[in-house]
Amino acid sequence: MERARPSYRLTRFLILRLLGFVYLFAFLSLQRQVLPLIGERGLLPATAWMERVEAHFGSTAAAFLQVPSLFWLRLSDGMLSGLAWLGVGLSLVVLLGFANAPLMAILWALYFSFVSIGQDWYGYGWEIQLLETGFLAIFLCPLVDARPFPKRAPPETVIWLFRWLAFRIMLGAGLIKIRGDACWRDLTCLTTHYETQPIPNPLSRTLHFMPLWFHKGGVLFNHLVELGCPVFLFSPRIMRRIAGGLMVGFQVILISSGNLSFLNYLTIVPVLAAFDDGLLRRILPRFLVARADRAAAPAPGALAPDMPTPDAATPEAPAPDTPAPGLEASRAHRVTAWALAGVVAILSVNPALNLMSSTQMMNTSFDRLHLVNTYGAFGSVGRERREIVFEGTADETPTDASVWKEYDFWCKPGDPMRRPCFIAPFQPRLDWQIWFAAMSTPERYPWTLHFVWKLLHNDPGLLGLLATNPFPDGPPRHVRAVYYTYAFAPPGNPEHAWWTRTRLGLWLPPLAADDPRLLRIMRAYGWRTD
Repeated sequence: MERARPSYRLTRFLILRLLGFVYLFAFLSLQRQVLPLIGERGLLPATAWMERVEAHFGSTAAAFLQVPSLFWLRLSDGMLSGLAWLGVGLSLVVLLGFANAPLMAILWALYFSFVSIGQDWYGYGWEIQLLETGFLAIFLCPLVDARPFPKRAPPETVIWLFRWLAFRIMLGAGLIKIRGDACWRDLTCLTTHYETQPIPNPLSRTLHFMPLWFHKGGVLFNHLVELGCPVFLFSPRIMRRIAGGLMVGFQVILISSGNLSFLNYLTIVPVLAAFDDGLLRRILPRFLVARADRAAAPAPGALAPDMPTPDAATPEAPAPDTPAPGLEASRAHRVTAWALAGVVAILSVNPALNLMSSTQMMNTSFDRLHLVNTYGAFGSVGRERREIVFEGTADETPTDASVWKEYDFWCKPGDPMRRPCFIAPFQPRLDWQIWFAAMSTPERYPWTLHFVWKLLHNDPGLLGLLATNPFPDGPPRHVRAVYYTYAFAPPGNPEHAWWTRTRLGLWLPPLAADDPRLLRIMRAYGWRTD
């Protein structure tokens, strides 16, 4: 008996629900942080940046073609906040089960518009990964029918495009490691990774102090999943399902071991394309499977195309792998999906060449719309953790006897007694950028001077991005940045500390609001001083 072709109604349902979840946290992160980061009085105001882009390309139209964004039509704090809230609302609609092509296209265009003008704060690999994933999702949905289980099945072509995306994500991450840091080849990277990753969580310390065999086994498993499993995404269903299960399990492990924003949740989205309805019917709740079957069932007195007339005398229960009856994707939808596949094939040439290159680039776009990209993560791993701690004093003239009070961030390590947080899939973007700054100098991250200026004025927007304000009654007279190395304190230590730290010196000297050096930087970048 010939095996029935797999169907992907339940697969589509899961992909869209999880994508709605990711979009929700992406837009919640935007709404909470966009004004202090890129608003009119933000650390890197988008208005000033867009003016420079427009001047460089000669006109608004030329700038739009190079850096597409809805904000070329109008940019204001109200517009930034309003579109972020719109994204939150539409994401919630998708998460609740309602999605069609126009809705997914609006979400994609909204997030694309923010990423285009987000500068340092939106330069992470998962931003372009969300855009590529979100763009494919537009073609997974019907044009009009927004129900959780539309009448027509999704085009199988789009399912294969999701698998191609998962292949590039996983293989790119594996190859960048093998080609990058030697510790991935000698299996020792995890001995320092949990401690030096951007924002550890409480479990990170426990994992850090595991024995060497545990860390080496973790690296081997990483290589198995990232280098071995992707090829099976294009294999027969049994091997494809096993590979998909390993990749999903791997992402769950990463979620539990650190705070990597929404990256791991997002990576699961295309991996779900490894699973067809035959498997999902066995593991999803029965009420969901029943809803999918009811939606796909032909109307009374009608039969789906190519379905034989049932024999009432010899009823037969469908096999678990039998797809739910119903209509396949419309002809127009299938033609559109094939056209999309052609575009993706052409745009995949450079990413594929990059994967094969010994000088592989990580998290890079090769087209302005970020439709087909190359990915990778942790090509190198830090051997020690360095942190910048900002401090203020109320003294008119700082001396050795001055009392300096620390500013605590949402999740970045600071007070050694404070427990690391669980915050993913939400991303505190200021905390992340200071992790990068701690590996460099103030000259490379000039916005840190703007940050100091705002601390010296108790800027309410900026303080909303911090966990504490040690100067609630008035701004400090001076602010400085102290440089430390941090290491996990062993569990059960007598002080009940989470971290130990060693001072290295000053990353920024004490600065006052009227310091000529600070004022010169403010004027050079066009940052407001009123």
